[in-house]
Amino acid sequence: MSLTLITPPALEPVTLAEAKAHLKLDTAAEDTLIASLIAAARARAEWHTGRALVTQGWTLWLDAWPHEAIAEIPLPPLQAVTAVALHAPDNVRTALETSAYRVDTASEPGRLVFEMEPPVLRRFNAVEIAFTAGYGSAVPAAVKEAVLEIVAELYTHRGDEDGACGLAAQALLAPYRIFKL
Repeated sequence: MSLTLITPPALEPVTLAEAKAHLKLDTAAEDTLIASLIAAARARAEWHTGRALVTQGWTLWLDAWPHEAIAEIPLPPLQAVTAVALHAPDNVRTALETSAYRVDTASEPGRLVFEMEPPVLRRFNAVEIAFTAGYGSAVPAAVKEAVLEIVAELYTHRGDEDGACGLAAQALLAPYRIFKL
């Protein structure tokens, strides 16, 4: 399994103004730095939780037909599966009609359930699933606060080796972590 980011987030979960207010800054002198810290903090929160915070497009590549014809889509919350394609041993790509699968956006992580028998596929990157994930503009308040806490840690500890995700941010993100069993 591998993931490829196709469409990065167009927006961040917190604005520059929110971050500056949290940092108690009122000048524009470090706006570029703070904007980059917001993106880094979002990425750190996404890594810590295993989620996509804001809307982004990804392609999931599976090396084989999924067990019981159910493919788990990482990076919840799943908004939509936008395309599914299969790759034959001769590298012929076949796009599937939406009637060939069902999408479960209610589960976390979301799932794609195939409504067909397993075809003969190539040995790697055999199943291609394009999907959109993230909360959109409805990022939970606790997650936004965690991003602000991470921004503050990164801002305070610029150039230091520590300070990526403090205990306060970890506590705020804990209920949103996706665990693999």
